[in-house]
Amino acid sequence: MAENKILIYAGTTEGRRLAEFLVKREVSVHVCVATEYGESLLPEGSNITTTHERMDEKQMIEFINEYHPSYVVDATHPYAIEVTENLQNACEKAGVPYLRILRDTGAEKSDCIYVDSMEEAIEYLEQTTGNILATTGSKELAAFQNLTDYKKRVYARVLSTAKVAHKCEQLGFTGKNLLCMQGPFSVEMNYAIMKSYDISYMVTKDSGNIGGFLQKYNAAKKAGVKIIVLGRQKEESGYTYEEIIDLLKEEYHFKTMQKVTLAGIGMGTEGSMTVEVKKACEEADVLIGASRMLKSVVKEGQQTFAAYKPEEITDYIFSHPQDENIVVVLSGDPGFYSGAKKLILTIRDRMKKSGEPDRVKTEILPGISTVSSLCAKLQIPWEDIKLVSLHGREENLLAAVKNNKYTFTLTGSAADVRKLAKTLIDARLGDCNMAVGAELTYEGEQILKGNVSEFLDYDGDNLAAVLIANPYGGENAVTHGMNDEEFIRGDVPMTKEEVRSISLSKMKIRKSDIIYDIGAGTGSVSVESAIQAEDGQVYAVEINPEAAGLIEENARKFAVSNIKVIEGSAPEILKDLPAPDCVFIGGSKGRLEEILELIRKKNPQARVVLNAISLETLAQTLEYCRKYPIKNDEIVQVNIAKSKVVGSYHMMTGQNPIYVVSFELD
Repeated sequence: MAENKILIYAGTTEGRRLAEFLVKREVSVHVCVATEYGESLLPEGSNITTTHERMDEKQMIEFINEYHPSYVVDATHPYAIEVTENLQNACEKAGVPYLRILRDTGAEKSDCIYVDSMEEAIEYLEQTTGNILATTGSKELAAFQNLTDYKKRVYARVLSTAKVAHKCEQLGFTGKNLLCMQGPFSVEMNYAIMKSYDISYMVTKDSGNIGGFLQKYNAAKKAGVKIIVLGRQKEESGYTYEEIIDLLKEEYHFKTMQKVTLAGIGMGTEGSMTVEVKKACEEADVLIGASRMLKSVVKEGQQTFAAYKPEEITDYIFSHPQDENIVVVLSGDPGFYSGAKKLILTIRDRMKKSGEPDRVKTEILPGISTVSSLCAKLQIPWEDIKLVSLHGREENLLAAVKNNKYTFTLTGSAADVRKLAKTLIDARLGDCNMAVGAELTYEGEQILKGNVSEFLDYDGDNLAAVLIANPYGGENAVTHGMNDEEFIRGDVPMTKEEVRSISLSKMKIRKSDIIYDIGAGTGSVSVESAIQAEDGQVYAVEINPEAAGLIEENARKFAVSNIKVIEGSAPEILKDLPAPDCVFIGGSKGRLEEILELIRKKNPQARVVLNAISLETLAQTLEYCRKYPIKNDEIVQVNIAKSKVVGSYHMMTGQNPIYVVSFELD
């Protein structure tokens, strides 16, 4: 084959899709269609030419011999029987391979009337009364002239071209009985036409799922219209669209090119989707998403794959190269706690591993987020709201509620809402109010408002959106050095507030740090670290069971949910913990070197701060610093005296001197 040239006789969606596929791959393609309108729907490009003249067998042979294609693809309508026969004969005589695209017409419907010809359809309709919608095309309209009162009873829906309209007028179809329209038609559009013209019968062809038959069928069922299906098709041999694509890919070694659109479908109802997202879903080769979301967007006969895990979706994409326009539907907005971020990273990683870095092009279409939908219902702005999610995630929600007037969160179950209410009350945030929105934009939409205590028995929809209003949010001072008297003490040692303040300063805690507090005592350092590392996690390591209990009590008292108490002895108990960014050592039980070496293995750049009261502990620390590589080391000796009232006097009482040692592993 000197040149890759494909000749397509089109007239269907599959023909247009094949033309687009070939144009993208710079294959020379010529498309023959029957009308100027059909020609206008084809893609543009320097490698595509088109004609819209009807051809008989002789003309087809002449054109094939002139064009010299490698293949001729028959993508004409299933009912264009004469065209198909002429094209088969022409290809055989011209000696060019012929490929027929078959359309899946689905199983026959038991409640439809199937006829072999228009004559049989007219014979049946002659025995009936009521208006008739003819959707068989202008070529079949002449047969309706044999029906009594056809000018009054028959409403002809045909293509909106001047030539077709003129032909219909000549046959006696004029005024309101001539509906010049261009599809595709949705169920809603078909239903509206049937109801507007008081239709009792519809005459149609089984154009297959992709050709709009199911949309007509479902609309007719809804409107109570009897369906007459014309001409059972004869059995054909050929290929599905996907098989044609696979054949051409193997023949010409085409590069796989897939577009994956991550579309936010808002709350899931049609009214909450953008026009852009609706259009993308309608044009998709396949829709992917959770079953609940697919039900919101899928059209009759459209291909779907139910999945929500990034790995499953990526596996499908790479194992179905023929699907070039894939839409992954995501609830709400893809940029707000959705699977979009991880899915894109998974796809990119798969492309890199497969050696096809340009195989998949991703695109994101935004949707209406749950937070904007709920706040619109409540008529409040959301630009200052703190956003977190409990739906399949762990978040430091208490810190968000304490530090903000409004906090929004997504929950994964009704139990999450009940647990949230109890957690807020236990954390002394019982003054907060909540608004819980379930089934937003759906018929069963419910928005409940009240004090948090009113949601302890919540039994509403599992997937709920919650807005928490804290009248005192953000009023707490952002500092360290909390008063010692505020902590629950017991008989457990505690790092005093002045020393604690210096130690926390040396720790240089960042908002999302992972922190170890080893020998945590009452948990005073853990609590203040957790407040500063609002998006991080504190692991309070303590061997004493009484102390471990006090840490949990103090965590509840100060409403910090990002502390995990780890009861046991370091370094063994540290092995399964995530790598720390920062470590505070209040007590090491003589195993300082072992602890620090385990930390070095987990994170060679971790920052360490320790308090030494005895000279022996200080000596162990200095020995470690000489023996192992460290940087930015510093020793601060802290001597503190606090006033004590004796009679009418204030006397200063000295405390044990403390050595605050800080350094970074290197």
